[in-house]
Amino acid sequence: MAEEFAAVDVIIAKRDGHALSDAQIDWVVDAYTKGVVADEQMSALAMAILLRGMAPGEIARWTAAMIASGERLDLSAITRPTTDKHSTGGVGDKITLPLTPLVAACGAAVPQLSGRGLGHTGGTLDKLESIPGWRATLSNDEFKRQLQEVGAVICAAGEGLAPADRKLYALRDVTGTVEAIPLIASSIMSKKIAEGTGALVLDVKVGSGAFMKDLATAQELARTMVELGKASGVRTVALLTDMSTPLGLAVGNAVEVEESLAVLQGGGPADVVELTLALAREMLDAAGLTGADPAKALESGAAMDSWRAMIRAQGGDPGAALPQARHAETVTASEDGVVAAIDAYDIGVAAWRLGAGRARKEDPVSFGAGVLLKVRPGDRVSRGQAVLELRTDDESRFAGARDLAEGAIRIAPAAPAPTPLLLDRIA
Repeated sequence: MAEEFAAVDVIIAKRDGHALSDAQIDWVVDAYTKGVVADEQMSALAMAILLRGMAPGEIARWTAAMIASGERLDLSAITRPTTDKHSTGGVGDKITLPLTPLVAACGAAVPQLSGRGLGHTGGTLDKLESIPGWRATLSNDEFKRQLQEVGAVICAAGEGLAPADRKLYALRDVTGTVEAIPLIASSIMSKKIAEGTGALVLDVKVGSGAFMKDLATAQELARTMVELGKASGVRTVALLTDMSTPLGLAVGNAVEVEESLAVLQGGGPADVVELTLALAREMLDAAGLTGADPAKALESGAAMDSWRAMIRAQGGDPGAALPQARHAETVTASEDGVVAAIDAYDIGVAAWRLGAGRARKEDPVSFGAGVLLKVRPGDRVSRGQAVLELRTDDESRFAGARDLAEGAIRIAPAAPAPTPLLLDRIA
């Protein structure tokens, strides 16, 4: 270990609004990873960072220290250009599923290291594990081989990648420090830079169903991450996208896989298709594949072929039936009018209460549980018309989800002004 410090002195320095030195940052991240700095001390430092913030130089050094806590994958042997996408998380956000094979079908290699859901936001790995046989854990050699041969990998990050982040991520979740922009930015970017991708497109969500509730805060986070990526030699761009309404019509695990398959078959909800194509174009452009047309790859079936190859490579059966929930209940409109809003956060929590998500990282999820939307904002409805379908394996869960789901649908006399899906682009 390099120069030694007392953890309390580092905490006090940040508590009092001082910038931490490079040596202090290197030491505290390394010492925390090794267990020298205790959880309660890092909790105090995380809260000080939340309240006092960090200068760009501090965030860059913190990110570098997180990367240095573990291994960094070398993807230089991959013959295709590498490009990846990261979403800050939302409700109904299944975009990684159709996007990864689509971009691979256009000639890139997509090393997509994904996570599990916690709270109201869904996890890509949970969705894919609803496919019989599919496995999330790959060795580094398996990861690189599939990336070279198939061009598309979606799997869990290995234990050796940014272990400091794994410890700190779990701590932030239970200490009220998830929203600290320096810690969000360094968490995301340390993993993506360590992953070894050459280009990265960030999908920064804004709205009730996102961690960033307002555009200004989301723009600050996006700018911070784009600068971190560029400083590490990764071509990085961010799209800010609306998460006030759930993406698509399905929220859950298997139900989101079904919707993703509809997109890969050339159909699917318009907003899911729009965002998938927008992100695909950005990823291909960042990878230097400017001549590729992702819309054609969807239409031709090439993206679906890529999906099947990706699922098979990880032990899954792309033709197998997906799990179905044992029980379903319909929610109807309380009055005549126009759907003015569908609150993403409330729908996400309703799906979680039905069993689609988890309260603790070790909890199991119900693959068939979730919420299916029957309407979108702007649709005219009549009293008694079906607006949602709730699905669960445990009927006792309906009670906790029903009120939230009913309250998520807001009906008004007139149609609201449409909200664009793409709010900003930062590069």
